[in-house]
Amino acid sequence: MFFSIVIPVYNRPDEIQELLESLLVSHYKKNYEIVVVEDGSTIPCRDVVDIFKSKLNISYYFKDNSGPGDSRNFGMRKAKGDYFLIFDSDCIIPKEYLTEVENELQKEFVDCFGGPDAALDSFSKIQKAINFTMTSFLTTGGIRGGSEKIGKFQPRSFNMGISKKAFEASNGFGNIHPGEDPDLSIRLWKLGFKTRLFPKAYVYHKRRIDWDKFSVQVSKFGKARPILDSWYPEYQKLTFFFPTLFISGFIVSVLLLLIGFTWPILCYAVYYLLLCISAAVQNKSIEIGFLALIAVTKQFWGYGIGFLYSFIKIKLLKQKPQEAFPELFFKVKS
Repeated sequence: MFFSIVIPVYNRPDEIQELLESLLVSHYKKNYEIVVVEDGSTIPCRDVVDIFKSKLNISYYFKDNSGPGDSRNFGMRKAKGDYFLIFDSDCIIPKEYLTEVENELQKEFVDCFGGPDAALDSFSKIQKAINFTMTSFLTTGGIRGGSEKIGKFQPRSFNMGISKKAFEASNGFGNIHPGEDPDLSIRLWKLGFKTRLFPKAYVYHKRRIDWDKFSVQVSKFGKARPILDSWYPEYQKLTFFFPTLFISGFIVSVLLLLIGFTWPILCYAVYYLLLCISAAVQNKSIEIGFLALIAVTKQFWGYGIGFLYSFIKIKLLKQKPQEAFPELFFKVKS
């Protein structure tokens, strides 16, 4: 099997350098290629890529800006391999990654897989807090952190693999962003392909975001979900409402506290205490434990309000997704 690593990048030459440096020390000794796709950047990474051309089998392409999904498709069309590995540019790849992927595919082949993410010690405290809230079983059910208790795993495109056969059959990613990952997974299922979690094929995902960017990101996640539910109603779940219900319940609990009912707010206090302890133990830092409480609150608030807003516009008012939320759709140019 010949792997093609596809990396879309937008104005992040420093990240590409770190990612390529991590591949230089990979334990995987078989031949593979790397395809870097510059998505209309004004700060290109061509010079960085050129540094590695004598050390890695790497190619570089520049295209007009059309979003990460279309850039991944562009890269896969250019790639020579029969299995594509897709990373975000803000990932660092462990030495054992490619070997773990090959072992999993040899043990039980699957046309599309996803892997979890982890945080390096060098990450900032906010990055670690956000990583916790995006991967913890207490917040997302562990779907990004390596939980294997999922019937059909939906790979995330910061760390996923897809066979050439599955890519050609599905035409790859759509133009919604975020939301292109579950959209692709569901279309693959409908075509008869299977997806699976490779729990040991993790990457270090930096999530280059501060609090404000994180709030915007999770709000977009919330807005995208009712759109996906309208496209694929057979795959919608009641759990998608949880962040909205969580925020609504918290507001009601505060109001009840004003008239003497304390037990609802105490339930929230216990939950937040568990979050703080879990994050602090996992990261060996009390400060990160408290920062995780901020991250979780922003996650639930952003996603919950975004979901509710989108649910009203898409499900109740029957608005067209591209007209209701044009910021979630890229115009495909390639």
